[in-house]
Amino acid sequence: MSELNPYEQLGVTENASFEEIQIAKQNLQAKYQNDSQVLDNIEIAYDIIIMQRLRLRQEGKIKVPEQIRFPEKIKTIEPKKSIAISNPISPKISLWFNDLLDQPSLKNISISGVVFLVLIFVSIFSANVSILPLLLTVGVGTSFFVLYQKQKQFWRSIGITFIAFVIGVCVANILLSILIGSGFNVSLESEKFASLFTFCLLWLVSNFIR
Repeated sequence: MSELNPYEQLGVTENASFEEIQIAKQNLQAKYQNDSQVLDNIEIAYDIIIMQRLRLRQEGKIKVPEQIRFPEKIKTIEPKKSIAISNPISPKISLWFNDLLDQPSLKNISISGVVFLVLIFVSIFSANVSILPLLLTVGVGTSFFVLYQKQKQFWRSIGITFIAFVIGVCVANILLSILIGSGFNVSLESEKFASLFTFCLLWLVSNFIR
């Protein structure tokens, strides 16, 4: 079939109308719908005929209906648009933050907030400093429980809680040293100040980290 000229492939004459050409193409496609090679030849023959008709139209020799689909209209290259140079790292960072951050409900914030407020109150006003390790243990356990309830990932919840605890204690001690060195009068003992800061950090992490 591919050795014939385009008109012969479609089974029409060179004087055939566009409607006849299209009908012939559709009939052949229905007949050879399971033969991809023949279908490709039919499509190529149709495009060649339409391109020839288009050239004749441009030369003013024939008139072509506007509804006819021309191959060059499909292949028309659209004007280039300015492409903004973007940093490929930014989308990755954005996705990382979206996966890491969480938007907790008011109920969850309130429940964990009450627990940590009680821990802060007891740690500040307790005369016995030796109770602070126990209070910190309760705070760490609360933070782990809140994190674990979100995605049920045991080791991830432990890791995030442990990191938050270590950062809280270290940053609290550094911050206290800076405040004292700057001449600020800090009324809390170092242990209580570290507990207060750590409780706040654990509350933030447990609620706003997935």
